[in-house]
Amino acid sequence: MSGPRPGAPATTSPLLSARDLVKTYRGADGRPAPVLRGISLEVAAGELVAVVGPSGSGKSTLLHCLSGLERPTSGSVRIAGTDLTALSRGALARVRRERVGFVFQAYNLISSLTAWDNVALPARLARRAVREEDVERALAHVGLSGRARAKPAALSGGQQQRVAVARALAVERDLVFADEPTGALDTTSGAQVLALLRAAASGARSVVLVTHDLQAAALADRVLVLRDGLLHAELRGASAADLLEAVATAAVRG
Repeated sequence: MSGPRPGAPATTSPLLSARDLVKTYRGADGRPAPVLRGISLEVAAGELVAVVGPSGSGKSTLLHCLSGLERPTSGSVRIAGTDLTALSRGALARVRRERVGFVFQAYNLISSLTAWDNVALPARLARRAVREEDVERALAHVGLSGRARAKPAALSGGQQQRVAVARALAVERDLVFADEPTGALDTTSGAQVLALLRAAASGARSVVLVTHDLQAAALADRVLVLRDGLLHAELRGASAADLLEAVATAAVRG
């Protein structure tokens, strides 16, 4: 189902895989409300995979289950061969700290910390030594070397999101999950963030991007279209127009 983009190393097994993923919540009436209805997918090392679909199709829930932020009701999720669904809560938290990076629409920066300290935070939470050169390299990579001592309130939305990207990339991680990372940004800032995520998906690292922005999704190696909690289509090399047609079809059929 998957394959790395040109130049990515060959791999004998997927970096991320999900099998028959189901997630059900309890509705207001007390009845089960299925959100994911049995999704299977794979992501190879070096891939940027985008997930799109109509509102309510299960995009963010899928990302949360794939990243270990939520446990699926049934099915399995593996990151580099480790079955997340078989782990204790503590072991799952360690996998997230050590192997997974996150970039969300709301930035999720700590307001009392500087940009430098926000980028260093994941290493500290993982009880790793904080290497100044890693933090400074990450900030330089996102063009914010000069704002390292600024707190989030002194940064623009685009700058805050670039700090969030730097935080996800400062420590080597297998996977970066991004949930609507450009939703609150202007066109220029959004394009900068997308370019950073595109560049991050290389070598042994992959990026899974959930977005409503079809221009952003068109940058991906592969696009998964969800509909009503099911995988409706999988496209490679799709243009924004191709994706618009696929999402519109999914919305009508849903």
